[in-house]
Amino acid sequence: MSNAGYILRARAIEKTYTMGRTRLDVLRGVDLEVSEGEWVAVLGASGSGKSTLLHLLGGLDRPGGGAIEFRGSPLGTMGRAELDRYRAASVGFVFQFYHLLPELRVLQNVTLGAMVRHGRIGFRGETRRAAEARARELLEAFGLGNRLGHRPKELSGGERQRVAIARALVNDPPVLLADEPTGNLDRRTGESIVDAIEARRRAGGLTIVMVTHDERIAARADRVVRLVDGLVEPEGDPAGIVSVPAGSE
Repeated sequence: MSNAGYILRARAIEKTYTMGRTRLDVLRGVDLEVSEGEWVAVLGASGSGKSTLLHLLGGLDRPGGGAIEFRGSPLGTMGRAELDRYRAASVGFVFQFYHLLPELRVLQNVTLGAMVRHGRIGFRGETRRAAEARARELLEAFGLGNRLGHRPKELSGGERQRVAIARALVNDPPVLLADEPTGNLDRRTGESIVDAIEARRRAGGLTIVMVTHDERIAARADRVVRLVDGLVEPEGDPAGIVSVPAGSE
């Protein structure tokens, strides 16, 4: 099958963890193709392999079997430096817990994402000024223009998640991988976070793969993929379909 139009492609992905004498097959042959600019929601119960799949797509871990490609390039053949560049420049990560550095202010936390990409030595002069301008632009767009000098402890949960999203997007990656980005928030705040992500997608053609347990949020995506016990569960035909359109339930 051609890779034309697919930004991410996973084929027969397997992942197993061994804990003592216990073998845990988390993913058991998952296929997934994500088109440029598409928003895919991944649903499933706890332990179904959702977060594991996201980590593999982002190059945070390697599968035990199968292959993952980014724009036709296999992640499995990338060396450490190339994989670091992929994670820094091509993929933005957002997690349920914000992972902001408490000693840094909001603008510094966001700009840190750019420093990771360029390295401390390369993060000077025009590069630094451009990164700070990009960080300011994102924070303004997310309604945090008056919070640039605050530290994370001075922000609400929703504000902290907006900062985390801005940090994930500061390098303008083509792909955003979001793992339960609203799971630690109330419904109204969670929906505002998804609104912010969707606005960036409309503005720049961002591709989104979002793990969620919230059916309402999943219904806003272009497509829903359901994982059950490490396998994709098709709707109505376990042998035939990889995913179902959002809102078709």
